[in-house]
Amino acid sequence: MRIVLVGPPGAGKGTQAAYLAKNLAIPHISTGDLFRANISQDTPLGRKAQEYMRAGQLVPDEVTIGMAKDRMQQSDAEGGFLLDGFPRNLAQAEALDEFLKGEGLRLDGVLDLEVPEDEVVKRIAGRRMCRKDSSHIFHAIYNPPKTEGVCDTCGGELYQREDDREDTVRKRLEVYHTETEPIIDYYKAQGLVVTISALGKVGEVTERAMAALERESAS
Repeated sequence: MRIVLVGPPGAGKGTQAAYLAKNLAIPHISTGDLFRANISQDTPLGRKAQEYMRAGQLVPDEVTIGMAKDRMQQSDAEGGFLLDGFPRNLAQAEALDEFLKGEGLRLDGVLDLEVPEDEVVKRIAGRRMCRKDSSHIFHAIYNPPKTEGVCDTCGGELYQREDDREDTVRKRLEVYHTETEPIIDYYKAQGLVVTISALGKVGEVTERAMAALERESAS
C-alpha cells in the first residue's frame, strides 16, 4: 500500500506511522528522517537543506520533494510506503502525484487523523522534558512526575520546550490550517481520504486506522 498520513501537530502521527508501517510491512518515510539522512550522508540535497536551515530559512519545496522522490525509489519501497509529513502543502501533493504517475503508480489512501484543537493544545502544552536526558518525557496531565518539576528517572529538572508553549502551539496550528489542510480537500476530490478519530489509547487508534485502511483497499 502507498499511504499518506495527515493530521495536526499533536495528533500522534509519528507514533501511528511507526505502528502502521510495521503492521503493513512497508517503510515509514518521514520528512524529519529524510532531512537527517541526507544531511548525515552529505548528499547534494542534504547540503542544500543545511544551507537554508543554518540561515534560519524554510527548506524549499523542490529540495524536500527531491529527497522524497529519492527515498521512494529505494528497493524497500517497491511494495509501498507510508508518508508522514510529506506532502505538507498543495505544491508537494501535486509533485507527488506527478512522480507516482510517471512511475505508473498511485496512492491507495490518505489517512486523516482528526483531533479537536483544544486537545492538541492540551497534549503538546502539557509536555515536560528532562534537562539531563531528553528521552525522559512527562506530561502535566497524562503522565505527571511524582514530584512536580523533577524527573522520576534521573532527578533532572523538567522544563517546557519553547515549541511546546501554548502560544507557539496555536501558531503551529495556524500554519497547519493554512498550508497542510488544503491537501485534504485535494485528496478528497480524488476519493482517497479516510478520516478517523485519533482520540484514545495508541493501540485503539492503530486498530481504528488499520480497519479504515482495509475498508478503503477493499472498496
